[in-house]
Amino acid sequence: MESDAIGDGTRIWAFAHVLAGARIGAECNICDHTFIEGGAVVGDRVTLKCGVQLWDGVTLEDDVFVGPNVTFTNDPFPRSRQRPAQYAATVVRAGASIGANATILPGVTIGMRAMVGAGAVVTRDVPAFAIVVGNPAVVTGYIDGQTGGEGRLKARTPLSHEIRPGQTVTATPLLGGASLCRLPRISDERGHLSFGEIHQSLPFSVARYFLVFGVPSREVRGEHAHRKLHQFLIAVNGSCSVRLFDGEGSAEVTLDRPELGLYVPPMIWTTEYKYSRDAVLLVLASEVYRESDYIRNCDEYLTLMAEQRAAASAGAPAFWARQ
Repeated sequence: MESDAIGDGTRIWAFAHVLAGARIGAECNICDHTFIEGGAVVGDRVTLKCGVQLWDGVTLEDDVFVGPNVTFTNDPFPRSRQRPAQYAATVVRAGASIGANATILPGVTIGMRAMVGAGAVVTRDVPAFAIVVGNPAVVTGYIDGQTGGEGRLKARTPLSHEIRPGQTVTATPLLGGASLCRLPRISDERGHLSFGEIHQSLPFSVARYFLVFGVPSREVRGEHAHRKLHQFLIAVNGSCSVRLFDGEGSAEVTLDRPELGLYVPPMIWTTEYKYSRDAVLLVLASEVYRESDYIRNCDEYLTLMAEQRAAASAGAPAFWARQ
């Protein structure tokens, strides 16, 4: 043990080697046959299972779990006896878990409370709350932000839906005011027609539209919330999955037919993924594009939602209603 920067209550087991300059927080569990290089940073309540090496440039935030034999790297172009001026920074955000034998390439960030599957090869950033598996690792689902008193996370089953020809507009409430809308569909020998009407199918006036298409199946889009913008999403061709998150719970729907629309009000964190190769996603928006309306940082979003919940309990209006 060469480092003196080790927090109270941390346990370091047999055959572990911690170099000078490494920093380890409080109440960590550093298991047998681990190696922590100077320059590595470990937060509080972190678990490192056997056979893990943390190199200079690797940072684990609080409450991270690292399974057996997970491999971290810190040099994208390694050469024997040639050290870069600065090692790539790899960050595992608070509450994330990494399964056994996963490989983490240098310079990536694994988002808060994300789940990396066993044996995955992480070649790019992992979104907050995402589940990634495979080589290369791809997003296969998301987990709730919070669940029980123990803070455990659980998968949320996608919502089922059924469309019947000729059905009038109906809406299934989701979370945070979002809803899954079943639009009319008219079919005859000439083909199919589906439609929506402003202020009936859509609860807002449309000021802008955009189309998302040609998305490789492994790509993830969205990953933001809006302060004031209302949106209505329709997969006019192909399919994609949309995950909604309100800071506490989540819901996921599959948009896979033109008569199925998803209304998303302000302050819902939205992520689109699992695009089919032929997917075309139409998005109707209540405002023209304004970058200031976007919340792209999940930490900022969670802080704003916590403040909103506190204000609501005190009877105050939502912060975006006061702007």
